[in-house]
Amino acid sequence: MLRRLTVENYALIDKLDIELDSHLNIITGETGAGKSILLGALGLLLGNKSESGSLRDESRNCIVEGVFTLKGYSLESFFEEYDLDYEEQTVVRRMISPAGKSRAFVNDMPVQLSVLRELGARLIDIHSQHQNLVLADESFRLRAIDTLAGSAEQVARYGATYSELRSAQREAERMLSEAESLRKDEEWLRYQVEEFDAAALKQGELAELEQELAVLENAEQIGEALITVRNILDAEQIGVLEQLSAAQSAISHISKNYPSGEQIASRLHSVVQELKDLGATVADDSERIEADPERLQRLTDRVNMIYSMCQKHRVSTLDELMAVGERFREQLNAITHSDEAMERQRELIKELEAKARKQAAAIHSSREKVAQQSSKRVAKMLSMLGMPEAVFAVEVNQVEELLPTGCDKIKFMFSANKSVAPQPVEKIASGGEVSRVMLALKAMLAEKAKLPTIIFDEIDTGVSGRIADAMGEIIRSLSDNMQVVAITHLPQVASKGESHFVVYKQNSRTNIARLQDDERVEEIAKMLSGSVITEAALSQAKLLLGRGDSLF
Repeated sequence: MLRRLTVENYALIDKLDIELDSHLNIITGETGAGKSILLGALGLLLGNKSESGSLRDESRNCIVEGVFTLKGYSLESFFEEYDLDYEEQTVVRRMISPAGKSRAFVNDMPVQLSVLRELGARLIDIHSQHQNLVLADESFRLRAIDTLAGSAEQVARYGATYSELRSAQREAERMLSEAESLRKDEEWLRYQVEEFDAAALKQGELAELEQELAVLENAEQIGEALITVRNILDAEQIGVLEQLSAAQSAISHISKNYPSGEQIASRLHSVVQELKDLGATVADDSERIEADPERLQRLTDRVNMIYSMCQKHRVSTLDELMAVGERFREQLNAITHSDEAMERQRELIKELEAKARKQAAAIHSSREKVAQQSSKRVAKMLSMLGMPEAVFAVEVNQVEELLPTGCDKIKFMFSANKSVAPQPVEKIASGGEVSRVMLALKAMLAEKAKLPTIIFDEIDTGVSGRIADAMGEIIRSLSDNMQVVAITHLPQVASKGESHFVVYKQNSRTNIARLQDDERVEEIAKMLSGSVITEAALSQAKLLLGRGDSLF
């Protein structure tokens, strides 16, 4: 719950600091005093976007800070998910610079606004008059009934299955579209695959072919060069090997008297052995390499064929060409086996749909059950709020189509008079009637959701007298289990609070003050009689503050 709120340099607020009670806090003030500005500042703390011109003094930062007590609200996992330090007394701070840049912090750790909004949604629910319009939003009606039914986990599991089903359906559509597209090219693909199969390309063969082709194309010149080398090495008497062997022998004979002779003879021996090996290699190559026109033609044709295919398929290497062939085979194989794959996909879709329908049916049962209970409770509270003839019913209509939230369409049906057939509440109810319906719903939702704090922003507009008193009692009853802040213009509601704050404007600045007992009597008397406080108003104010009877 929100224990303390500090606002600096926001709109008409220079500096404001209030400590809130853990139960019912009342905020009153004249029109234009700045109650909405206070909510705007709180909205910044909950992750709302900042508006231009929100700084009172454009030379310094706007800072909004809230101290929240989190004990008992099971928020540890949220902090762990976003790698934040969890503390039972958590400080949330939002800062807007004169340049319009926004920064947010949770326990002095910077966070994105999306994280701040998600945390804010778990801490505070702000309900204002314009939110009565959400009754026309089916997603709100679904969330409300699911919250009351406690079926959040059921709906989440269904949602996961529904996502899988939609993904499988999209994949089936893609497969079908792809198969239809490929079938148009099946004959062409088959021809290409046959061409690649006939080519029987091998990894690295082009380099080997080109190397052998270069030798065959120059066989005559290579042969002549090799014979020249053999003649130089092996010619009798004048051959290099013969002369080096003679040199080795001569040096060996003088090595006893010539200190370096043995080393020179050894080196000459090594050279002779190396040249003999070289001669043997040259001899083998000269006998092996010979002109072979037929082999030359086959190699030329093979190389030309490979280059022709590369040009045809617009690639530059053999590896790229082989990849093209593999892709053609895969596409042709996909066509050949598309019916089998499509059948498997249909079976998957059938299984997921059956699972989703089973889950949706269970959710429908939960919704129907809580719909009956909720209808009775809302009708009872409407009676307390001065509408004894009101009829309220939650209709859960099951549809054939699977929807993201199940297979239900939900309507809130309402009639202010039993003699008039109920119709959708957003179409028939007046503003005051809608306010009462929303208060009843919010009362049940707050109780079920176990939110730390709920703020009511003048939701009591359009009611007065005994009805206002009943509305105040419902709001007060909520504060038994949670923190409630009620911004109100009704003395009957204001009298129910444990803490009472008044917002006022002084020197064009918005201020807020916590009222003491005597001040509170005067404030409620002013709400009853206007700026001139009468004795009757004071007496009535004291009476209102002294009442403790419960309507429940």
